[in-house]
Parts: sequence; C-alpha cells; structure tokens
Amino acid sequence: MLVSLNWLKQYVDIDGLAPQELAEKITRSGIEVDAVIDRSEGMTNIVVGYVVSKEKHPDADKLNVCQVEVGEGDVRQIICGAPNVDAGQKVIVALPGARLPGGIKIKKAKMRGQESNGMICSLQELGVESRLVPKAYAEGIYVLPEDAVPGSDALELVGLRDTVLELGLTPNRSDALSMLGVAYEVAAILSKEVNLPNIQYETVSEKAEDYLKLRVDALEENPLYAAKVIKNVKIAESPLWLQHYLMAAGVRPHNNVVDITNYILMEYGQPLHAFDYDSLETKEIVVRLAKEGEKIITLDDQERTLNDHNLVITNGLEPVALAGVMGGANSEVTESTTTVVIEAAYFNGQSVRRTSKEIGLRSDSSARFEKGVDPNRVILAAERAAQLLVELANGEVLEGTVLVDQLDKTPARVVVSPDFINTRLGMKISLEDMLAILERLKFDVEAANGLLIIDVPTRRQDIKIEEDIVEEIARLYGYDEIPITLPEGNTQIGGLTPYQLKRRIVRNFMEGAGLYQAVTYSLTSDELAQKFALKAEETTKLLMPMSEERATLRQSLIPHLVEAASYNVARSAELVSLYEIGSVFLGQTAEELPYEEEHLAFVVTGKWVDNSWQGEKLNADFFVAKGIVEGLFEKLGLTNRVSYEKASVDGLHPGQTAAILLDGEKVGLIGGLHPIERKKYDLKETFVAELNLKAIIETVTEELVYSAVPRFPAVTRDIALELDRNKPAGEIEKVIRDAGTKLLKDVKVFDVYEGDKMEAGKKSVAFSLTYFDPERTLTDDEVVNAHNKVLKALSEAGAEVR
Repeated sequence: MLVSLNWLKQYVDIDGLAPQELAEKITRSGIEVDAVIDRSEGMTNIVVGYVVSKEKHPDADKLNVCQVEVGEGDVRQIICGAPNVDAGQKVIVALPGARLPGGIKIKKAKMRGQESNGMICSLQELGVESRLVPKAYAEGIYVLPEDAVPGSDALELVGLRDTVLELGLTPNRSDALSMLGVAYEVAAILSKEVNLPNIQYETVSEKAEDYLKLRVDALEENPLYAAKVIKNVKIAESPLWLQHYLMAAGVRPHNNVVDITNYILMEYGQPLHAFDYDSLETKEIVVRLAKEGEKIITLDDQERTLNDHNLVITNGLEPVALAGVMGGANSEVTESTTTVVIEAAYFNGQSVRRTSKEIGLRSDSSARFEKGVDPNRVILAAERAAQLLVELANGEVLEGTVLVDQLDKTPARVVVSPDFINTRLGMKISLEDMLAILERLKFDVEAANGLLIIDVPTRRQDIKIEEDIVEEIARLYGYDEIPITLPEGNTQIGGLTPYQLKRRIVRNFMEGAGLYQAVTYSLTSDELAQKFALKAEETTKLLMPMSEERATLRQSLIPHLVEAASYNVARSAELVSLYEIGSVFLGQTAEELPYEEEHLAFVVTGKWVDNSWQGEKLNADFFVAKGIVEGLFEKLGLTNRVSYEKASVDGLHPGQTAAILLDGEKVGLIGGLHPIERKKYDLKETFVAELNLKAIIETVTEELVYSAVPRFPAVTRDIALELDRNKPAGEIEKVIRDAGTKLLKDVKVFDVYEGDKMEAGKKSVAFSLTYFDPERTLTDDEVVNAHNKVLKALSEAGAEVR
C-alpha cells in the first residue's frame, strides 16, 4: 500500500511531523513501513513554462525550436523533440542548472547548431513510472492546465512535492488498504481525530429505481448490491489533484469517471465499478452465477470462458462484468457516455478469489474483496462517488439508491478482562490506559463488572477474539514499554547433545581430511537399494514414486556417492573426495515405519597428492581410504578397539575389501570398487567406505587422559616374519600386542615382500616394535625379556622369524 502524505493530511493532522518520524511510529505500532519515498528528491530549478512559439528545427526533422516564457517575461529558446509540444501550452521546464532524477544535470547546449537553454520535461523524466502516466502524455511532454503560472514551482503543481510511505501489510490488516484505514491507524498512534469526508450533494427529482431494475439471484455470494444512477455526465480529464493522488498511490489516471471509482477504492477501500447506462440496453442488472462455458470479453480485451461457480453481473441477457474482478468491454465508460451506473457491492471473498485465480487475473479490486471490505462502507462509498461525479463531471444524481441488502453488518463483540490482558503481556497496564487506547482506536467499549465489553468497528475485521484485543493494547501502549523479565523456574542451558557433539567432530574431521560433504537422495531404485548395505533388511517402497529411479528408500549411502563421483569425473575433476552423513532405512518398526539408522560413507578417486613443483603425484588407494577411517577412530578415541577382517562384498574388489569391527561387532566396510563397477560408472581406481555412525557414536569411550611427553628414550626392534600368503597381517599384529608386556607401546607393519626369493605360497611381513617406559630408561635385559615373549608367541602362532 502506497500512502501519499499530502493525501493523508486531508483526514488526519500530521503537520509538524517529519516523514521518517511518522514512519518510525507506524512501524513500532505494528505496520512495517518498507520505504519512505521523497517524490521530489534531488530535483531543483524546475518551473512552469509557457510555449510562446514553436518552429521546426532547420537542420532536424524531429526537433522543434520553442520560445518559452519561464516567468516575468523571461523568454528562453529551448529545443524540444516531443511530438506533442505546441505553441500556447503550459509545460514543465528544467532550467539550466536543474537536476533531475538519476543525478542528471541540465546545462545550456547547442543542438544541431541551435542554442537550447533548458529542457521541456515529460513526467517520466521527473521520475514518474511510465505505467502511471496518462495515456495522452505517455509518448511526449506533460501539458499543464491553462491557469498554471509561468515561473511557479512545477513540482508543486504536479504533486511531486510529496512523500509516499510504502506499507508492508500483513494479510490480516486489510483495513489499512485504504487511506481512511491508514488515517484511523495514524490518528490512534498520534492521539488525533479523523476528519471523514463530508458527503453532500443535490439530487434531481427523477428516481433511480425508475431507470434501473435490480435482481440478485446469488445472495450467498452477493448479499449487498447498491447502484446509483447519474445522468448528464461530462467525460473529461480529471483535475490535477485527483490525477496526482492516484499516481502517488500507483494508479494510472484515465478519465474523470474511472478516476473517481479508483479514488474511492483507495480512499474507502471499497471497489466500485462504473457502467455505461445506455450500453446495458435492458436497463436491468441481474447478479447470478455464470452458466458453464459462458463467455465475456473483459476490459483488457481478453475473452474469458466461465465456470458455473463464477459470479457475474449481467444485464439480464449477458454478462457485463466479472463480480469483484473486472468489468466487461460491452459496458465500458467511453467518451460518449452520458449516463453512468455506479456499482457498490459486497461480494464473497472466497468467490472472488476463486474466479480471480481461475482466469489468471488479479486486480486491486479482487485483492480487497479477498481480504474483506467493510460492510458499513459499501453504500457510503457509492454516495461519495455520486458527490464527486457532481463536482468533477457535472453529473446529476437521480434520487435514491437501487438496492438489495441482506448483509449482516453487526459489529463483532469481544469481552475480555483487564487481568487477562495484563497476564498475557506480563505487565501492569491500568484500566484507564486500556480504555484510552481503545477509544483512540475508535472501538466502542464499556467497562462493567470487571470486564471490557468491546464492539469492534466493522472496518477491523481482523479483531475476533480476546488475544486480538491484547495485541491492539500492546502495540499502541508500546512494545518497547513491555518490561524485560527473566523466565521463572528451572532453566536448562541450551547446547549440543553428546551425540550431536560427536557428529560434529566427525564432520570436522572428514572435512579436515580433505573431503567435501555431499547430500544425496534418500530414494533410489529397487536395484540399488540394498547394494553395499552393511545389513540387508526389508526395503520400503513408495506407493506413488516420481520415477522408478526414486521408488525405494536406500539401505546404503555408497551407490549415490559413486554416482556423484562419476558425475564429477565426467566433468574433468582430477580428484573427487566426497562424504555424506545420512540415514539409511532398514526394515520396519512397530509403527510400520522404516527404522532409520545414521551412517557415514565416503568415496575417493583420482589424484590424492599432486605437488607438481616437487614432481610428487599419488593416486588415491586402499591405504588412503583406510587411513581416513583409522584417523576418524583415533579422533573418537576408539583406535585400540577397532580391527579389520577380509570380506567379500558384491560390487567391491575381492582383494581390497575389509569389514570394520568395533569390539568384535561389524560396524562398517571399506574397499576398492570392483573393475566391473568402475567400468559401469566410467571411473578409474575408486575406494569407498561406509560406517554405522549411530553405533560408533553411541559406543561408550573412556575419559580422555593426557600424558606428558616421554623424557626417556624408546627402544625399537624390527622383525621379519615368514607367513602363509593368505595369513592376514592383522592377526599377527594382534598376537604381538597380546604377548607384549606393558613396555610394548606400538606395533607397525613397515614392509611386505612376496618376491621370487620367498617359498611358494609364502610372504614376508616386517614389523617394527617400540618399547619404552615413561618413568626410566630401559636396560637391554628388560627389552630382550619382553621381546623374547613376543617371539615365543609368534612361534606358537606359526610365524617363522626370518
């Protein structure tokens, strides 16, 4: 809603209050002011001019040499290219030194050899949007009335010495979709009175009911319809003040009759429509529901096909308007119109909205009916229009109003106690202050038996219940006046749960390791739903999937990560390293819903290291993926409780796949993608892993204990063992750790050899063992004794020391 302050001043005294200050007060009372627009901002030295003469430019067909008086006999030559400029016109002139919107400065200039001392302006050049400029001046300069005084302030004359407030209204505040509604709001904020229009006019002796018959066949959709008949109307341009109020409100002027209906729309918030009485032909108005397939050509020259629930205004034979949305072209007011029928009605908002949506046509009128108009302003708006048609169009109003009225206009009654208001607000407002606020809002209120009995004006259709009154009291008392209090009772400081904290640690570690987080679909195809699953359960399928590829809930994160890797590699990504934390859906719970389990999965492929300046390049391999998993477990304090077992998983390489065990229970898998799978996705060596994150995070860990950096040296012993080729090194490492005394602190594999110097079916695995005591330096005998225990255990396990 655009509110011109010059227009608003007609109804409430806001003199002495700066626009920014008024905007702040309105915003603090509950209606946000989105913008304060100074319509003359930056414009200077713009005056009224009189075109004394006009001659064609000697060297340019489209230019005219004009002699323009700009006040007190000061005549200046101005070159103008507007097609409608002519001698005898009063025009808008920007003198040399003037500034226009956009920082444009007007200077003396020569145009094709002729001197130009200024510029004759169009409204667009003064910052008025083209869609708001009257059509007669859309392609040229704006012509002022004959009584305009040369040299006077042109901006004042065309209404640009004005400030407009742009209100950001919420749907419930339909009352503020009118100037009077805003006036009531501002008057309540400033404790001022509202000056309502004084409606007075004379009628002729003829009666409206003798000229027009009315029948409403759809009373549910249209309980109130009023029509005024005005004859001998003179169609002409509206006076400047009316045009400029409309343009400030975002409405384009047309002619005096149409402009009056639009003016009332903005003033009262009540949509009106003007019919050409002679075009009605039958001299009858019938309001009914349309016939299925019935057609109407609306004012925008579009043919509309109607449904049987669309409400239409007819002449008894055919539709002449879509009720509450737009009039018909067959009853449009034209320059030849002499008798006008003004329609003021109350249409059901749902009916108007349905019609508006179906035909794809939304108007200022439909917007107001949808949100609800004031039932007590309908007839008043028609009377106001009749008054203005007398004043501005020389019309003669026929006596009486053609009326069908079955609308309940009883105001809503809300009964609330002051204690209820104060309890809800958490403060103490006196009864006197409450009564004063309600009186400022023009609510009829009576205090009786400890209660406030409030009859809410029908213009405020958003006030229905006690809490609405609480809001009205609070916003006008001042939200800033509500005291700051601390909540009572036991309070709990917010924070992350232990699970959330560990999940965040996991995410930070994965990103620190160089992986990017991915988010993929939870829905997949039936074929991929259980592929790579840590455990296969009954799948959950959608009843109405959007496609076969998105028909089943996943039981593994890996398939979609592999697809994402393939997508990126196809776009020349040399390294793809992605991880995802998400749910998989396993079987069903007692509520017949899938059980959700949070998993972590990642995929790596491509150049893991690429230091070109050092000539160092390394592709991702199994040990890179395993290193990520090991680093994660170390971060979570679970290193010594994790082990790996050789595994076979469909889709993974048989020699590069392992199950991940936590305390002996399977919690994940890691492996290289099988060559067949790689070929399917057009990938090179690719490695994946998936972990049951829920099980890992919920594993109880010992409290983290820090130890000092050792002051004493460690002793290292290396041993090479001859093993069966199929013997996992992890089993031997476990034997070493179990046999080692408390002096054994670390065991690492540092070499594996399977060359031609080894016996067939054998391999050599070399381990490095680290012994130390944090309290003293170890002796050779202590190290030898501890190491011998390890060698003995290895011998018993069938591992031969080379």
